[in-house]
Amino acid sequence: MTPDRAAGLADTRRALAAGEVSSRALVERTLARIEAAQPSLNAFRIVRAEAALAEADAADRELAAGARRPLLGVPVAVKDDMDVAGEPTAFGCRGDFPPAAADAEAVRRLRAAGAVIVGKTNTCELGQWPFTEGPAFGDTRNPWHPGHTPGGSSGGSAAAVAAGLVPAALGSDGAGSVRIPASWTHLIGIKPQRGRISTWPRGESFHGITVNGTLARTVADAALLLDAASGNHDRDPHRPPALTVADAAGRDPGRLRIALSLKPPFTAVPARLHPQIRAPGPGTGRGTRGLGTRRRGGRPAVRADRTDVPAAGHRRDRRAGPRGPRPRAARPAHPGHGPARAAARRGAAPSGPARRGGTAPADRRVLPVVRRDPHADDGRSPAPGSAPWPGSAGWPPTAR
Repeated sequence: MTPDRAAGLADTRRALAAGEVSSRALVERTLARIEAAQPSLNAFRIVRAEAALAEADAADRELAAGARRPLLGVPVAVKDDMDVAGEPTAFGCRGDFPPAAADAEAVRRLRAAGAVIVGKTNTCELGQWPFTEGPAFGDTRNPWHPGHTPGGSSGGSAAAVAAGLVPAALGSDGAGSVRIPASWTHLIGIKPQRGRISTWPRGESFHGITVNGTLARTVADAALLLDAASGNHDRDPHRPPALTVADAAGRDPGRLRIALSLKPPFTAVPARLHPQIRAPGPGTGRGTRGLGTRRRGGRPAVRADRTDVPAAGHRRDRRAGPRGPRPRAARPAHPGHGPARAAARRGAAPSGPARRGGTAPADRRVLPVVRRDPHADDGRSPAPGSAPWPGSAGWPPTAR
């Protein structure tokens, strides 16, 4: 445990259970890191300093009494599209919003697991963009390179975890909002199936496209947070069977079939894979053979439903008014507008393998990141075990 960088989720849980550190000490260090990083990193929209310390003290009393829960006393963060009782949910927009009357189901389950919610992280307006910036809070920066975005829309959560401000965080993902920032900040990002982590009080978040997911620095930590947050509200429309994801994190998966696609499977606007992203693809595919996998080329059959694309419409009403979302964010919320119309038109007429029924079955599909990796040509991809936190090697990176 070091004071300048959060340990991982599993290590933090173990240290608390062993009495090596108190929850209050961890939360105090977390708050100090957030305060130090906020002017440059800008990962948080809301910091719950007083409330988090009170929750940490309560966790310490439980620990002293011998209680054990999956995340008892562990500080974590959640994206600012999830309700936290007593705090507003602005979802990246300008304006004043009333405090939430109750926790979202995912937040409630984190609390039930004993987690301390230290704050809510920044997201772009209505979660519509693959970057995290807006007039309400400014620009959220990538810890590995402050001149670049951490991606979006869960960029605040990704930046907070990648910088070591918190061990792990929740985000949400419809079209890549966990996976894009995970890729751009060198994290593990999981977009699970619908209903694995409840989106209640929005049972069909963004018409069912969006689910809540996890961001962490290791597979084991991402699985641990997923298990802690998983479960359903009584009124959730999607209720997958319960399972313990952490059990699979260290299990031998056997011989997998991996499909490698170098063509973007679906985009709302024309997109071409950047040569620097395409170049490592075949090598990555060949490398998986050493793991006992079977690789084949393939393009997944992707079809968009016209009712799914204009996903922000049901959220726009909650952000209406003179200080609601900017026109750039509000316009695509209307069905049939701009990218939504183009995406629906493209999705309604599948071609190529999609028309022929898609590719052969695969256990895993490796797909390209459509937008250019911010570290593709600057040599700043981190070495294993390196850390981008102030005082550690790599922070702040020398400007180019």
